[in-house]
Amino acid sequence: MNDLQGKHFVLGLTGGIAAYKAAELCRALIKEGATVQVVMTEGAEQFITPVTMQALSGRSVYTSQWDAREPNNMPHINLSREADAIVIAPASADFMAKLLHGRADDLLSLMCLARPRADSVQGGAKEVPLLIAPAMNREMWSHPATQRNMAQLAADGAHMLGVGSGFQACGETGDGRMLEPAQLLEDIIAFFQPKALSGQRVLITAGPTFEAIDPVRGITNLSSGKMGFAIARAAHEAGAQVTLVAGPVGLATPRGVTRVDVRSARDMLAACEAHTATADVFIACAAVADWRPAAAAEQKIKKDGSGATPTMAFIENPDILASVAKTERARSGQLFCVGFAAESENLVEHAKAKRLRKGVPLLVGNLGPATFGQDDNALLLVDAHGVQQMERAPKLQLARALVQDIARRLQATPATATAATTAATTAATART
Repeated sequence: MNDLQGKHFVLGLTGGIAAYKAAELCRALIKEGATVQVVMTEGAEQFITPVTMQALSGRSVYTSQWDAREPNNMPHINLSREADAIVIAPASADFMAKLLHGRADDLLSLMCLARPRADSVQGGAKEVPLLIAPAMNREMWSHPATQRNMAQLAADGAHMLGVGSGFQACGETGDGRMLEPAQLLEDIIAFFQPKALSGQRVLITAGPTFEAIDPVRGITNLSSGKMGFAIARAAHEAGAQVTLVAGPVGLATPRGVTRVDVRSARDMLAACEAHTATADVFIACAAVADWRPAAAAEQKIKKDGSGATPTMAFIENPDILASVAKTERARSGQLFCVGFAAESENLVEHAKAKRLRKGVPLLVGNLGPATFGQDDNALLLVDAHGVQQMERAPKLQLARALVQDIARRLQATPATATAATTAATTAATART
């Protein structure tokens, strides 16, 4: 899956030690299907050579406004018009101040000033967005002048990619590091995704739960959390404010997503209850344990050599999806609930029954043994109108398609959305 296939970027480098990261970013953009034209300032050439960037991009690097390769001597016009976006990484404090004031005394600042903006495009020309990845010392980053400059650049239409925190080349530690290339790549990909959930607040559960038997053992399942994490990333890409309630998994948190780590089903329910009051969409993707030991042993249960098998009583865990679906916000249509069903057989029948039993307008089914731990999946969308198959594909691709489907459902009139939710709840009540 090449998320940037067919895109063309101008990658601008300004002076800063983080210029070495631009080499990896250039390579990452190309691996995602993009083409890259590198433009460097005089300061950038002090940290990394044009030869390096030429080798990685496969294109000659531009460093001067007076480059003789351009017949009209206007590389600031020609190069910017070809681009789908200009990405400045690293962007120094000085260069951002220059952009703020409209100064244009080198090729890169000229290009940024001359790029077609959304409010200025003419005759079918396309907008060329400006994405800025700052990089500087922590004191420079926190200085009021830098913060004012960034705020004004954003108000002028630039997209700020943020910074990282940690050890800096100067020996100090703090905010201001340029984001890592993988983080920048994820943010750039997200920038180009449709913003179908802009302004929406989405709550997602993901991964397994763990129910303790004793201090070292417990009941869990094979869920990796990959599908739920992919949905969280896709929802953020679509413009939503995302909270991810995650069971015990070792996955990295998607960029821009707020993560709440939990362990047991009761922990997950408590976390969901704390966030459903402000959510617009609830997606219950986690594989929650149906039962837990009635009482966990205080110490490790050990074998005594007798061959005797310990006995254990179980009690049913709370039903998180059903509990949320019964809330007033869900019943009134203010909270759109989506459930997941991981089955081992008879997927269609079990998914249909579970949707009615849980009282939700949409249920997503998959075969657990065929998807747990995998990077791809096949989904079944079940609603009041029938069943829709989503063929096997990478989980992020399916997550994006699911998010777009949910967005289309949310665009229905409030009366329609409320009616669908009420019908599902009524059916569930009738079966209880």
